[in-house]
Amino acid sequence: MCALQRAASPLQHIGKKTNSYIMSGKGKGGRGKGKAKSSGSSSSASKAGLQFPVARLNRYLRKGKYASRVGVGAGVYMGAVLEYLCAEILELAGNAARDNKKTRIVPRHIQLAVRNDEELNKLLGSVTIASGGVLPNIHATLLPKKSASKK
Repeated sequence: MCALQRAASPLQHIGKKTNSYIMSGKGKGGRGKGKAKSSGSSSSASKAGLQFPVARLNRYLRKGKYASRVGVGAGVYMGAVLEYLCAEILELAGNAARDNKKTRIVPRHIQLAVRNDEELNKLLGSVTIASGGVLPNIHATLLPKKSASKK
């Protein structure tokens, strides 16, 4: 079997020690992997491995007139950055919710997460989070004075 026939074969060899093969297209039963799409197209977000809509971000960048030309990778990069920031905030907010013995994240937990993190606080310094409240803080001058210790 020549190299061209081997590459065109629908079977691919997995390992040298085992004799197991997998089909390169649909598996056994003809159902394929996951949902079957009729056209076979996939979104640019799934191609990039992101949850954020890459095509929509590209459209917003073009319609916003931020530049005369917008590259294809701009939406992918922007989506990756937004997804990272969301994951970071949600992780910290989840920790704040767990500290308060809650299973649901509310705006108060997001506020505590953002304001306790130095970099996120700098990024969202001028942002007001509705129903977020403020960080618990009592100024040192308002605390009661300590009495003189006896020796």
